[in-house]
Amino acid sequence: MFIAMNRFKIKLGCEQEFIDIWKGRDSYLNEVSGFQSFNLLQGATNEEYTLFSSHAVWESRAAFDAWTKSEAFRKAHANAGSRRDIYLGHPQLECFEAVI
Repeated sequence: MFIAMNRFKIKLGCEQEFIDIWKGRDSYLNEVSGFQSFNLLQGATNEEYTLFSSHAVWESRAAFDAWTKSEAFRKAHANAGSRRDIYLGHPQLECFEAVI
C-alpha cells in the first residue's frame, strides 16, 4: 500500500470555498489502475490558516507514479491553480509506503 498526501494551508474564511472546489471537481481517479480510496481531510485552524490534506491510497508506488503520468492526472489538475489566492504557499506532497 502507498499513500500520497498533499497538505494545503487555506486562508481563513476560504475553507468552504476550498471544500466546494474539491466537491465540484472530477478527479478521474477511478480511471487509473491501482487507485483504492480518497479523502479530503480538514485539520486544525490557527491565526493564519486552516490545514487540509488530500489523502489518496494506492495499491503501490508504481500505481501512483503511473497516475502522475496519465491523461487522467492532466485532466484532473487542469484548473488546479485557478484560485491561488485562497492558498498560503504551494501544496506540500508527502508520500508513505506501508511497511507493516
